[in-house]
Order: sequence, then C-alpha cells, then structure tokens
Amino acid sequence: MSRQRKIIHVDMDAFFASVEQRDNPKLKGKAVIVGGQPNSRGVVAACSYEARKFGIHSAMPCSRAYKLCPDAIFVAPRFEAYREASQRIREIFWRYASEVEPLSLDEAYLDVSYTDEFDGSATRIAQAIKQDILTDTRLIASAGVSYNKFLAKIASDMDKPDGLYLIRPEQGADFVAELAVGKFHGIGPATEQKMHKLGIFTGKDLRNYTEAQLIEKFGKSGRYYYSIARGIDERPVRSTRMRKSLGKETTFSEDMLNIADLLTHLESLAEIVFNRLEKDNLLATTLTIKVKFANFEQVTRSLTQSHVLELSEVKTLLRGLLAKTEAGKYAVRLVGVTASGFVAEAAEQAQQLHFILD
Repeated sequence: MSRQRKIIHVDMDAFFASVEQRDNPKLKGKAVIVGGQPNSRGVVAACSYEARKFGIHSAMPCSRAYKLCPDAIFVAPRFEAYREASQRIREIFWRYASEVEPLSLDEAYLDVSYTDEFDGSATRIAQAIKQDILTDTRLIASAGVSYNKFLAKIASDMDKPDGLYLIRPEQGADFVAELAVGKFHGIGPATEQKMHKLGIFTGKDLRNYTEAQLIEKFGKSGRYYYSIARGIDERPVRSTRMRKSLGKETTFSEDMLNIADLLTHLESLAEIVFNRLEKDNLLATTLTIKVKFANFEQVTRSLTQSHVLELSEVKTLLRGLLAKTEAGKYAVRLVGVTASGFVAEAAEQAQQLHFILD
C-alpha cells in the first residue's frame, strides 16, 4: 500500500509590502503600495492588507491606486531584500520537506509525505513552518494542506491572512464540487467566461462533461480540468523545473510612435535576454515580441526557427515582427522580448531560474 501524499502550499501574506513594513516600523498598520509613484506610469507590484481594503490590487496602475487611497504610502521595490527573505524562508522549508518547488519569491509547494516530525501530521508540520518563518523573518505566511498540489494551493487562499486550511482526502471531491470555477488554479478569466457560456459555474457542473468533451472544447487543458473537477491531481512536487521562456519588457515614460526608437528599445531588451540565456546555458528557437498600445490593447508576434537563434539574427527578426503590428500607426506604451522553445540538450543542464528578470 502506497503512502498517502501530503502536500503543503505556503504563500507569504502581502510579501513585498510586509517586508517593507517589517523593515520600516513607521509603515506598520498603514496602506503601503510597492511599485511606482502616484504620478508615474508604473503599476502596483504589491500592497498591504490595509491598502487592499480600498480595492487596490497588484498590477493596478499606480495612478488608479492613488485615486482609491490618496493617503497610501508608495515605496519603490527592494528586490534584494525580498530575495534575501525568500532565501531564508526556503531554508526553513527544507527543514521539513523532502521536495520543495518554488513558484515565485513568495510561494512554494512542499512534499512532506515522508516527514516523520510531529508523527507525520502535515497540519502540525505546516504550523511549525509558519511559526519558524515568523520567528526567523518576522513575516506571516498562510498555508494550505491537502493530498495534492491543486487542493493545497486552493486551501492556502481559504483563510488569509495568517491562515491554515486542511482539505482531507475524503473531502476533496465534495470540496471541488462546490467551488466556483473562477477559484480553480489554472482557470483564468477568459476560460472562466467560456465555461460560464457552457453553463459551467462550479466543479459539479464541470463534472457533467466527459474528458473527451472537455478536450474538444479546451484542448489539452481539458484533461487537466476533468481530473481536478474530481479532486485528482497527480503532479509531483519537483525541486527543480525547466524554464519554458525568458523575457524582459519596458514601459515608456511617454507613449512612443517612432519605429526606429521602438526598434532600438527592442534590440536593447533582446541583448539583455540573450545575455541571460548564454549565462544560464539556454538555447532558444522561438522569438516573441509584445507591444502594448496607449489604449492598453496588447498584441504579441512570434517566429520559430528550425535552428538556434543568435543575437545578431534576432536584431534582424525584430524589425519583421514589429512590422506585423500597428506600431507606428498607433502610439506604444510598452514593448517586450521573450525567448522560448529551448533546445532540450541545453535546457536539461539548466536549473530552474527562481527569479524573474526585474
């Protein structure tokens, strides 16, 4: 008889903002926004729970956040401080887990199926992890405990902040049946709307469709939806994962119309991306550009080659990709360059890159 899997998902509460409040006591209890300044074109990277009460959330334009809460305190991101705290937290994870799979600086999956501490109780292990994080870093985490990754992640959101929520194996299917599909990890707004049009609002509704029907309507993701609707998720917790893409983007202080200037920025971004690829021993075959216009509409254009891309070639390809957009006709506020389609031989030698280019 195989041992029951025990998975914990740990998610730091308002991580960036909490680090700022920890390091600057004057910010405690205040509405804190990490990101650009109120009059900038930046977006909210993170915000404290005090700021969230005003409807502020990450990725919101800072100008909008300021209108919602003029008294909010805007602070510039300090990524080194966040990385340092994240590293200390991951060291705590390894005290208890046989496998740790970071998703970002502030969250990770832990497999504690073979952990003997606390008589193997995953809930008590999660309590110990939360306490160790608070003691060592003075930061608060929420944790979800279950028998697979999907339910553990859902559980970690159930009782925030400072939450700890358990979904037992015998509860999984019934729990998912009552869950709105918009709460499913892996179902975004567009897919949620598509499901609503099909009369799918909960896990129970999703269960009414066969696997073949879901694959027909949602492609290969349909197989995943079929399983999680039944509380099934066999994905293992992996300590290392292959990066599927690497990109860099920039937002202009003023909208840009000149094609030559746009190409200059794209070339600079490409240099950063391909220098990082070389450093991490990654070879790409697909090049993608992103263009966001002044009206916030966004397009991407991609090209895949049968050979490994070189930087000198990429700079030529950028012009052709940009020509396939309406840049020059309409003003642009953001451009980005992404490399993907990594060659397997090189990718297998590269460990997961834990930090997004910032």
